[in-house]
Amino acid sequence: MPIRILPEEVVSQIAAGEVVERPASVVKELVENSIDAGARLIRVETERGGKKRIRVSDDGRGIPSAEVELAFRRHATSKLAMTDDLSRITTLGFRGEALASIAAVSRLTCITRVEEEPVGTRLQLEGGRQVACIEDGRPPGTTIAVEDLFFNVPARRKFLRTERTERGHIDGWLTRYAMAYPEIGFTLLHDGKMVFQSPGNGRLRDVLIEVYGLEVGAAMLAIVPPERPMDVANIQVRGFVSPPSFHRANRGYITLFVNGRWVQDARLTYAVIQAYHTMLPVGRYPLAVVMVRMPPADVDVNVHPTKSEVRFRDGDQVFRAVQRAVRQTLVTQSPIPAVGQ
Repeated sequence: MPIRILPEEVVSQIAAGEVVERPASVVKELVENSIDAGARLIRVETERGGKKRIRVSDDGRGIPSAEVELAFRRHATSKLAMTDDLSRITTLGFRGEALASIAAVSRLTCITRVEEEPVGTRLQLEGGRQVACIEDGRPPGTTIAVEDLFFNVPARRKFLRTERTERGHIDGWLTRYAMAYPEIGFTLLHDGKMVFQSPGNGRLRDVLIEVYGLEVGAAMLAIVPPERPMDVANIQVRGFVSPPSFHRANRGYITLFVNGRWVQDARLTYAVIQAYHTMLPVGRYPLAVVMVRMPPADVDVNVHPTKSEVRFRDGDQVFRAVQRAVRQTLVTQSPIPAVGQ
């Protein structure tokens, strides 16, 4: 077969495959956009595990009418303009790929309005192709409805799991961001039934109670700064960890955030586990929600398409900061049980 330039439609679907893996990927990207837009209330509604419909509404800044169509083109973003901006990224999104990728594999409707404009805009796309763009009345903010995900990529659609499994992945993403941003009120409905709501009052413990239940949430220990100054003063570690009397059979209850972004990092997970050395029975793991704040220039978030993996300028320093903060919290706030209890 001779070398040829792929049609734009095929290119878009291939690009979408890196960003949009399943319905939860759509929820993640749209919720991140809402957070970046300064929303204080974010509502997520799904039907049939997101396979039929996903709707994300917010009260954020909205998109100016002159920019709505541009927002759904590949590599269109308001969050950076040049390579050097990558070292200063403070937003969750920055590549300008998510909206275009979602639109390429769904039937999408965006209704948005900025406060400065008297009316909003309704944009409809099907498989990335614009169907309509008209004025529409609504309060300031944005609502994006995604229907029939992967309708034009049947090979991808057939690999989706059961509705229950897909709902579980959506639950995971929303609760993570509710923990990372306790000042935002999150609401999640599946098939018209509310399954999660965070108060949005800025108190992380209240979110933990919603996620883990009253007994666990109330028992969690607030991470305290170490007594000794950090080797690097600009690394801050906050959050909550469970007392040694609360533990689980796997490390999946250790949740990590770096500059407000959920990350998967084996070393930081181990730093939390290591802080519990001699405190937990063999084969048991703590619950933890650990927030690391550091200068954007010291962490590279442009490592993986989903942005869930990061690379630190000095990973050893971050490891020590997390391990020390968690250990200090346990030593000062929790009675330490004998090994094996």
